[in-house]
Amino acid sequence: MPTIYIDNKPYEVKKGQNLLQACLSLGFDIPYFCWHPILGSVGSCRQCAVKLFKNEDDTRGQIVMSCMTEVENGTRISIDDPDVKKFRASIIQWLMLNHPHDCPVCDEGGECHLQDMTVMTGHVYRKTRFKKRTYRNQDLGPFIHHEMNRCIQCYRCVRFYRDFAGGKDLDVFGIHDRIYFGKFQEGPLESEFSGNLVEVCPTGVFTDGTLRRHFSRKWDLQTAPSICVHCGLGCNTIPGERYGSIRRIRNRYNNEVNGYFLCDRGRFGYEFVNSEYRIRHPLHKSGPETVHTEITGEMALDSAASILESASGIIGIGSPRASLEANYALMRLVGSENFSIGLSAKEQDILDTASDILTSGPAQFASLQQIAQADAVLVLGEDVTNTAPMMALQLRQTSRNRFMDEVDNLGIPRWNAQNVKHVIAGRKGPFFVATPYETKLDDLATDVFRGAPQDIARLGFAIAHTIDEHAPVPEDLDQAVNGLAESITSALNKAQRPLIVSGVTSGNRYIIQAAANIAWALNRQGSSSQLSLVVPECNSLGVSLIGGIALEEAFSAIQNGKADTLIVLENDFYRRLNSEKVDQGLAAVKNLVVLDHVMNRTASKADLIFPSGTFAESCGTLVNNEGRAQRFFQVFQGEGEILASWHWIRDLMLRLRRPEATQWKHWDDILNAMVNDLEPFSELGHLLSQHHYWVHDQKIPRQPQRYSGRTAMHANLSVHEEPPPQDVDSALSFSMEGLLRIENSSLIPRYWAPGWNSVQALNKFQDEIAGGIKGNEVGQRLFEPKGNVPRAYFAEYPKPYQPDGDEWLMVPMCHIFGSEELSALSGAVAQKVPALTLGLNPATAEKRGLKEGARVVLEVDDSELSITIRLMPDLAPDVAALPTYRKDTGFIQPESLVLVRDHDDGQ
Repeated sequence: MPTIYIDNKPYEVKKGQNLLQACLSLGFDIPYFCWHPILGSVGSCRQCAVKLFKNEDDTRGQIVMSCMTEVENGTRISIDDPDVKKFRASIIQWLMLNHPHDCPVCDEGGECHLQDMTVMTGHVYRKTRFKKRTYRNQDLGPFIHHEMNRCIQCYRCVRFYRDFAGGKDLDVFGIHDRIYFGKFQEGPLESEFSGNLVEVCPTGVFTDGTLRRHFSRKWDLQTAPSICVHCGLGCNTIPGERYGSIRRIRNRYNNEVNGYFLCDRGRFGYEFVNSEYRIRHPLHKSGPETVHTEITGEMALDSAASILESASGIIGIGSPRASLEANYALMRLVGSENFSIGLSAKEQDILDTASDILTSGPAQFASLQQIAQADAVLVLGEDVTNTAPMMALQLRQTSRNRFMDEVDNLGIPRWNAQNVKHVIAGRKGPFFVATPYETKLDDLATDVFRGAPQDIARLGFAIAHTIDEHAPVPEDLDQAVNGLAESITSALNKAQRPLIVSGVTSGNRYIIQAAANIAWALNRQGSSSQLSLVVPECNSLGVSLIGGIALEEAFSAIQNGKADTLIVLENDFYRRLNSEKVDQGLAAVKNLVVLDHVMNRTASKADLIFPSGTFAESCGTLVNNEGRAQRFFQVFQGEGEILASWHWIRDLMLRLRRPEATQWKHWDDILNAMVNDLEPFSELGHLLSQHHYWVHDQKIPRQPQRYSGRTAMHANLSVHEEPPPQDVDSALSFSMEGLLRIENSSLIPRYWAPGWNSVQALNKFQDEIAGGIKGNEVGQRLFEPKGNVPRAYFAEYPKPYQPDGDEWLMVPMCHIFGSEELSALSGAVAQKVPALTLGLNPATAEKRGLKEGARVVLEVDDSELSITIRLMPDLAPDVAALPTYRKDTGFIQPESLVLVRDHDDGQ
C-alpha cells in the first residue's frame, strides 16, 4: 500500500484512489462539492484544494485539486497550509456571490452540505454589493421541488441523472456563469431515480417535494433503520417521523445492497403510512350488513379468542408483505398444515421454483452491488426497471465494464469520470434483453428479442444448450433464434463476470428455469457466472422458505367444511385471485379475522380487524431476492391502538393459553423460535439479541441531539411532558438522550457527525469511502450456492406459442408507479400512475380493426372495463400487454379478462 504524508505525518492508503478519497477515508476534513464516491471526479468546483510538495525539502509547493490527483507512494501534501486555506475560502466566496443566502427558509436548511463547507472553509463575510443573478424555477412534478437560484454549478445533478441513471430529460443549459440545470420544457421528471437528486445535490436546488407538503426541519425528525417494502430487493432506508406521521424517506447506505441510492417508488411511496385508508383501532362487525365499529384492543382480543375457541377449524393466511415473525407466529397459531403463505397456486409454484433454484443451485446469486460489476448481461423475460428499479440502475453500470481494461491500459484512473467517458465514447458492452415488449433497458442492449413468454423460455433453453450440449434443447427452433442463441453464448463465454437476470413477474416458470440452466451451464464450463431473480414483494422469498398451502387449497378446505374460521395477515385476496373465486371462498367463512394496516377489499368484509403496524410502526425481518435477511426497526408509536401483527398474534395466543407464547416476551424470542424450528432460517441467530443491546445503561436515541420542541409538542393537551414510550423489543429508545457511539452498524438511526450535517456525513461512518460501514452489518445471507455440487438441468421446456384463432395471450405489464399495492396509496406516486391502456402489436390490432386510441370494453371479473388501445410495435404478435393495476378498484388478474366489444360501435 502506498504511503503518503499529510502535514508531515505518514499514512498508508489504498492504491488507485485520488487524494480526496484517501484523505476522507483517513478521517480528514477537506471541503468538496462536485466529487461523489460513485460518480467520480471532474474537478469543476475547485473546492477540494490541497498543497502538493515535490519532496520533503520543498517548502513552497503548489496548489492542486485533491479529487483530480492520484495517490502515489511518497506523495506529500498539506491540508492546513495557510495558502490553501485562503484559496478554499476564496472559492467558496465566489460560489456564494449569487447565492440568495436564504437558509432560514430553505428546505435544505440544517442539513445542507453547502452550509457545512462554508463553515469548514471559514467564509463568514459576504463582500459583494451588486445585483444577484436570478433564475425562474421549473415545475418538475410531485417528487422534486426546484430552486435554481441556490445552484453552485457543481454538475452533480446532470452527472447522476444522465450519465449514471440514464435519464434524458434533465440537462445543463447556458455557458460560463449563466448555467441552468433543468428541463428544456418544464414538467415531471421522467427518470425512476429522480429522487436521488435530493441527496446528490449539495445545496437546496433539488429538494423533496413530498416533505415540503408536510414540512419539518430535518433535526426534528425521529428516525430508525428500516427496509423498503415496495419490492423484493430489500433496499435500506431511513424514515423520518414528526407528530405521528412519516415525513420523508432517505437512503440508508448498505454497500452490499442499494449503496448510495434509492428508486422513486422506495423514496416517495411512504405516504400510505399516513393514508386515509389506515386502520388505527380494532374494528368489529356483528353482521354482514353492519358497518364496522371501533372497540378496544382488549375487547378485540377477547372476541378473537372466543371465535377461535369455538371454531370447527381454523385456516391462517400469511402474506409476502408481512414480516417473518408475523407469518411464523400465525403458522404456530393455526398449525403448519392449516397455514397458507397467501399466494395463488400459480404464484406459489413459480416462487417455489425460484426459491429452489437459489437454495440448491450451483450458480452464485448476485447482490445489487455485484450486479454492477458484471461485464455481460442477459435479461430473460423481466421488465426490470418496473419490477426491481434499483436492479435496473445497477444494470446500467454494467454497459461500460467491458471497456475498463482499455481505460486501465491508457493509465487513466477509474475515478476520472470525464476521461473514462471519453474513452468509452458511448460504446455498449454485451447486453441482451428478451422480453415480450420494449423496456427502458433496451437502450443499453446490443440485441433484443421479442416473443411470448413461452418463446422467451425456449430461447433461454437454446442458449443453455449452446453453452453445454448436455443441457436440453427445444425442438424445431427457427434459424433466427439459433443464431441469436449463438451470439449470446459467444458473449457470455468471453465475459469474466457474466450475469443472468430473470424473474417471476411473467408468471411463466419455464423462463426462470431456462435462466437457471444458462447459469448452471456457464458454471460447468468454469465460468464465474452469477444469477439474479426478481421476486415481487418485500418478503416473497421469506414466505416461500416458510412454506404452506396455496390460497385455492385454503378456500377449498373452508368450502368443504374442514374449517369455518379464517385469519388473514396483511393480505388482499383480490390481488391474488379473480373476484368470483374470492367471493365464493369468503362466502363459506363463518368468522373472518383480519390483521392489516390499510383498509382493502378483503379487510372490508372482515368480522374483526386488528390494526397492524406498518414498517414504520413495528419491527420485523424481511428476506430479499438474494436470500439476505434484514431487520427493520420501529420509527414511532402509531396513533390509536396500532401494534405489530406478530404482537397481536402473540397476545391472542396468550389468551388461548398457548405455552409457546409465554416464551415470546420480545421480538427476538419469536425469531429465535423460528431459528430453532425451521431449518432454512437456522443461520438467523446472527441477527438476535437486539433488545439486550445496552451500553453504560443507555440505548440508542431515535431523536437527534438537536431535536426541538419536545416539551411543547402536546402543549395543546397538557403543559406536562409525557414520558416517552418504552421500547422493550429493540436497542433503540424514543428519546434524544442515549448512546452516540454505535458499534453495530445495523442500529445506526441516522448519519451525523460534528461539522457534517448533510448526507455527506456518511463519510465518517465508513471504513473507507464507498466501502463498508464500520462494524459492517449488511444482513445475513440464509444460503450460499452449492458451487461444487452440479445440479441436473431442468429438462421440461414449453412448446412454441401458437395463437388460437382470434384469441390473444395476455401478459402482465408492470409499472413502477401503480403496480405495487402500498405505494399506490401515496398521493405523490398516484400522480405518476400512467393511464390504463391495452398494448397490442399493430398487426394484431389490425386483425380486429383497432387503431391507436380506440376504446374497447373488457370484462373484468363481474364488471366491465373501458380501456384505450395503445399500439406497441415491439410487442410480440398476438400478445396483449395489460397493466396489472387500475386506478379505481385496484389490481387486475389477466386470466379473468374477456374482450366484450368495441367501445365506439358496440361490436
